[in-house]
Amino acid sequence: MPELISVLGAGESGVGAAILAKQKGFDVFVSDFGTIKDKFRAKLIENRIPFEENQHTTTKILASKEVIKSPGIPEKAPIIKELRKSGIPVINEIEYAVRYTNAKIIGITGSNGKTTTTMLTYHLLKSAGYSVGLAGNVGFSFAEQVATQEHTYYVLELSSFQLDDIQHFRPWIAILLNITPDHLDRYEYKMERYIASKLRITMNQTGEDWFIFNAEDENLQDALESKNISSRAIPVKSGNFDGRFLHIGESQFDTQTFCLKGEHNMFNSTCAIMAGKAVGATDEAIQLGMDTFVNVPHRLEVVDTINDVEYINDSKATNVDATYFALKAMTKPIVWIVGGTDKGNDYGPVLDLVRDKVKAIICLGKDNTKLVETFSSQIKILEETQSAEEAIQRANIYAESGDVVLLSPACASFDLFNNYEHRGDLFKEAVSQLKQE
Repeated sequence: MPELISVLGAGESGVGAAILAKQKGFDVFVSDFGTIKDKFRAKLIENRIPFEENQHTTTKILASKEVIKSPGIPEKAPIIKELRKSGIPVINEIEYAVRYTNAKIIGITGSNGKTTTTMLTYHLLKSAGYSVGLAGNVGFSFAEQVATQEHTYYVLELSSFQLDDIQHFRPWIAILLNITPDHLDRYEYKMERYIASKLRITMNQTGEDWFIFNAEDENLQDALESKNISSRAIPVKSGNFDGRFLHIGESQFDTQTFCLKGEHNMFNSTCAIMAGKAVGATDEAIQLGMDTFVNVPHRLEVVDTINDVEYINDSKATNVDATYFALKAMTKPIVWIVGGTDKGNDYGPVLDLVRDKVKAIICLGKDNTKLVETFSSQIKILEETQSAEEAIQRANIYAESGDVVLLSPACASFDLFNNYEHRGDLFKEAVSQLKQE
């Protein structure tokens, strides 16, 4: 009789892991404490995989040889405590999938910029003709791709939550972009635990592997002083961008038609290009990839220009550090839409940028007290709104020809919206409505 593997969480990663486990001959059971989305329920039914929702049947799960859990399930969850107590191995989809592939892995993590860098790295390799898959926090399930459409390379966006549950996962190229405070509630509000989680990306690397990292990140610098890295360390610094050309080694790349803007994106691009060159992509192929890259939505996404006012959707900026780089990247006077669910934000790092670049602030959140207290003495125009449509209408009053209206919230979205995508989509809808008026 086949051994039982239970999968906790029936989202993209969980369903993909279940499909791979079944393909490898295991008895598979999927359990989700919430309601399973229709598309994932249909996929489980199609693959004849037993599942339950809105509960965890503990006796069934504790009969497993191994459990694969969603990265969103914290250690403090009762079912995880039970599993730890029982000694049953608990891993995640990433750890499970690498057992069944010989592909070379490019793993990318960081507090900010990892999605853009992952997408760009994937696009550079894909456009250069390589067999490459995109997975992790973006794209389709890594495990399902291993089961159904194996590639020579995989580019994986890796969160700290995913890295927490790896054991043998070993990326050929590991990229660590930056470390700034985020998700500290998951790490007992201890920054050192969050940093240690990010550095797990290197823990199984050997001298045959590469570690590309931000040499100017203070948190990372301090952590690396006491950590022995076995891979070939490649420190990356800023200052290689002259306003048009990105200089990497003896190569240079023209950014004139490149959709990514701002110094932080030039750094992210440098890391992606270095990974592409390590794989073997030519400069000509990389340049073509840069020229044809389209960034994912909600990350400094140019939505439209109306009456010579540019509207930019940066809804993915859910912390102050991400908003800092967005403000820094702007070259026009800014009407700034900010706010949401505050995660203990310290707005000090953006004060100088706000004074220098922002002409009006439109708060978008249920509770804007902290924003009002912080910025009312810095900016003459500060208003509060409760919807994306209202925020755009008020921003339109203050935006003049040559300005930019920037949604870069620095906060989570869950007070007024389902998630940051929902917030960004409603922002874009409101801009579209404004154009039709």
